[in-house]
Amino acid sequence: MADSTIPDTMKAIVVKETGGLEAMTLDPSYPVPKVGDNQVLIKNEFAGLNFIDTYYRSGLYKQACPFVSGQEGGGTVVALGSKASEESDLQIGDKVVYVALVGSYCEYSAVPASKVVKVPESIGMEKALACMVQGLTAHYLTTDAHAGLIQKDQWCLIYSVGSGTCQWAAQMAKIQGYKVIGTTSKSKANVVPKGACDELIVLDPAEGKSHADYNAIDIPKKVMEITNGGGVKCIVDGVGQSTYDISIKCLARRGIWISFGNASGPVPPIPISRFTPKSAFCT
Repeated sequence: MADSTIPDTMKAIVVKETGGLEAMTLDPSYPVPKVGDNQVLIKNEFAGLNFIDTYYRSGLYKQACPFVSGQEGGGTVVALGSKASEESDLQIGDKVVYVALVGSYCEYSAVPASKVVKVPESIGMEKALACMVQGLTAHYLTTDAHAGLIQKDQWCLIYSVGSGTCQWAAQMAKIQGYKVIGTTSKSKANVVPKGACDELIVLDPAEGKSHADYNAIDIPKKVMEITNGGGVKCIVDGVGQSTYDISIKCLARRGIWISFGNASGPVPPIPISRFTPKSAFCT
């Protein structure tokens, strides 16, 4: 089942070889993907831009080249695979968003029906799309990833609360009843959501980098002052290389460090013995 106006080719941002920004090229005649049995074809109106896209483009996360970049998008259903039409309530013309697929920087994307969410008219496409990669990631980080090792009224540390996912995470952590220590650079302090943090540590920007200077302040000392020496039960860390050592020092006994990103570079191998003194966890 398909719209008769689907072209054979489309515009797409293609990564032919991994590297810097120059690795992304505009292909004006990239083939429109064929729809598999369990897929739907979506004519994209929006594509989400996320930090994880840079990991695939740079080669930090492996993906066979060439590939179309992008992890999330939204638009209109224009074709349905045979099983997708039988096993879902999706129809041609539905407004939808999708996530967890490499290939949204383009005009058309073939997406498993299971990854597609209908957009309610009351929300609209832009807001719905903004909820996908960052919103769903933040929800997982604050409700499931910690494995129940933090409880209401206990402290958590969330880095980069002025940016993307962790703006969401700080607010969701407060909804769960946790006490939140957030960090942000001075340039983003004014966009930290109001009421998202009980304590906010504001840092100088790192020269020539997109992240803050995590050595500008003795963060473990500050965290221990705030928590009366107890440390934090949960750490949400999307920064990586610049913060992993800080994170381990900030943990409370039987606390958990959740490492989910590498904004400053990948985390090196860590001896498990680093976690032994506090019987701490990492994931």
